[in-house]
Amino acid sequence: MFDDTYRTLAAPSEGLYKEKGSKFLAFAYPVRSLDEVKVRLDSLRKDYFDARHHCYAYILGPRKDAFRMNDDGEPSGTGGRPIHGQLLSADLTDTLVVVVRYFGGILLGASGLANAYKTAARDALAHADIVYRTIDIRYRLRFAYEAMNDVMRLLKDYGLKPLEPDYGMECILAVAVRQSRSVAFYDAVCELRTVAIDIL
Repeated sequence: MFDDTYRTLAAPSEGLYKEKGSKFLAFAYPVRSLDEVKVRLDSLRKDYFDARHHCYAYILGPRKDAFRMNDDGEPSGTGGRPIHGQLLSADLTDTLVVVVRYFGGILLGASGLANAYKTAARDALAHADIVYRTIDIRYRLRFAYEAMNDVMRLLKDYGLKPLEPDYGMECILAVAVRQSRSVAFYDAVCELRTVAIDIL
């Protein structure tokens, strides 16, 4: 059986690291889309407009196939990459970490900077509540009202709740099925014969 779970944050968390007068404020957020990433970044840039840098990294998607690192003016590879490394170490996705730096007047050097961003990010993630989520497949079911009992019994057998139900002349509802059980559910629906099923 393949793994159909992933780790992400249950809620935002924060961390802090200080080095030679510089302060590194770290903020970790659960995010589902690039739009959410942009909203969080814009908000932090407004709240901490007087900070020197806002370095960040994010990973999106159950397969972790969308990611980005940004040094925001710091020497290449000293801000975003260490933050991204902490996301990988914690095996997280659908997560954004932003580290806001207030310069203390003393240069830290490339290795010092990388360590500061890494440590701040690690502190934010250490304070986070990490949860497991399942990769789900969404289906739409369409059926006549007479098939309602059969459909509801099947949903109960699989522990599913109807989503966006529309019980008009034709009944339509959506369900989210854990990926590892999705083929079996699809086959079970097809056996009902009077129910049409589509992947959303």
